[in-house]
Amino acid sequence: MNVLPMLVLGLCCAGDPEPMLAGMRRSPWFGEQVREEWLEGDVRVLLNAPRAMDPRERTRLIIYATPNGNTIEQTLGCAKVDGLDWHFDIQHVAAQVRRLREVLPKEEIVIACVEADGLSWPAWRKTHQDASARIIRILTTIRDRFAATEAKVILCGHSEGGSFIFGLLDAADAIPGYVERIAFLDANYAYADAFRHGDKLLTWLKGGDERRLVVLAYDDREVMLDGKRVVGPDGGTFRATQRMLARFKEDGPLTESTAGEFVIHTGIDGRAVFHVHSNPKTRILHTALVGEMNGLLHAITTGDHKAPDWGTLGGPQAYLKWVQPAPVIPPRPVDAPGGVEVMKKVAGLSPSAREEVFAAEVLRGNVPDFLRKFHTVTVRAKDRAGREHEAAYEVMPDYLAIGSDGDFVRVPLTPATAQRVADAFGCTLPTRTLVDQVFASASLRLEPIPLTEKREAADTFARHNDLIQKQLDAKGPAGLVAGQKKDVVISNRLGEKSNRVAIYGWHKTDGTPIQPLTIVHKDTYVDYSHGIRLIKRGIVVDGKVRDVRHVLHSTDLHGLLSDEGPISHATY
Repeated sequence: MNVLPMLVLGLCCAGDPEPMLAGMRRSPWFGEQVREEWLEGDVRVLLNAPRAMDPRERTRLIIYATPNGNTIEQTLGCAKVDGLDWHFDIQHVAAQVRRLREVLPKEEIVIACVEADGLSWPAWRKTHQDASARIIRILTTIRDRFAATEAKVILCGHSEGGSFIFGLLDAADAIPGYVERIAFLDANYAYADAFRHGDKLLTWLKGGDERRLVVLAYDDREVMLDGKRVVGPDGGTFRATQRMLARFKEDGPLTESTAGEFVIHTGIDGRAVFHVHSNPKTRILHTALVGEMNGLLHAITTGDHKAPDWGTLGGPQAYLKWVQPAPVIPPRPVDAPGGVEVMKKVAGLSPSAREEVFAAEVLRGNVPDFLRKFHTVTVRAKDRAGREHEAAYEVMPDYLAIGSDGDFVRVPLTPATAQRVADAFGCTLPTRTLVDQVFASASLRLEPIPLTEKREAADTFARHNDLIQKQLDAKGPAGLVAGQKKDVVISNRLGEKSNRVAIYGWHKTDGTPIQPLTIVHKDTYVDYSHGIRLIKRGIVVDGKVRDVRHVLHSTDLHGLLSDEGPISHATY
């Protein structure tokens, strides 16, 4: 996809109250702007910017490297609900950044969360001989999104996310001047004087009064898990921090103080700060330092004489009101109107206003109960080496609708709104291959019913829905149903032209699709035949739960879900 510089304001998506930066989409949470992309082939990046952002203002760009085994979404965090992986409730990086925006309302604060293929930065660096050069290019590309603002970068890493920062230190003799702050959040294990890490950090710190180095660590030497020490005799964040302190003391004195259970070492006029938790109870504080103790907020603000009063290092958590909901379909509100009533409400509205009504109803959970019972589809495919893989994913049994089980209407949406809904519900839109697979797995296949008049009118949406229901009523109870709509899909063809919608499907009962994959329409176009079929992002591949984003982009696994090769345009 041709990417416009992000300093150019993009057009509003249908129903969006404010313009967005080019290349961004509206998040379902807090009205933020987000953008997903793959850089250097195998590094996924998610940018999160404030709701209304002036690209001409100075930007504070936080680049946060994910820890081992954690996805971007788990790192950013969300509310805890039954059945959701515990990793979503430990770091809460997004909520901490939102708290910072709250107390610094005049600053434009953007976070870019970076995730390595395989969810391990050390492993990723071993895979690429030119890893350090790639890291430099990744930083440059992200910062160029805000070129007009001369964005200052804050580099953060938790756990082995610190390997991303050390990759930068290993890239050249000097740390780039645009780096304003470096924060190791229990992430400095790889520090080594042999690689001149201390020399480079000291030279960089002395190159500008605004520069800060912050290290959060804890005494992990005696921490036990299952009867064994967590770290070896030379490992862990405590020993790495001692190596750093020894090098810094060679350059000049450090002052020492205490605050609660933290021992604080400060040097270079307060611009280098090391917070070491004494850990008297020998707990595992690895993630607690980041989320439970407000570690990210502290690391971003400490050493700044003008730092706002956001809370306290060590807790209580200062950001709880900014934790986004879990990615699930909310319960249907007791006062939610039925589908017929909603269609009457939007009958006289413009397409963009109608779209906003639809979005509001769906996002608050005004969705029939039967759509919440996802069906499992199992598929197999061979990779380039001839090895067979098996995947099982969960798909919505019918197309997205508004209302109750007894009174609902299937609603076509623009791809931007469909993407916002998918994000909110922890889902993805399908590929062409997924549409074919769902049709093949359907327990009931309907005959398409094309209409020719008033294709974009709300009453045509309702009329077509009635025609579908008559078919269903005649055929009896159904599970997974297909053939009633075309699908709004994701496709690499979206890279051919900007601001397009990809549409495919509407299979006849013999399996022939009426609509070949097309991007002929602008992304504001919606007609009665379009359907939104959601597929959960969690997919089981060869017995292991994966994120569908990774499977779609995988050289070996994409064939399970895509006939276009690896999918690099998995979102609108």
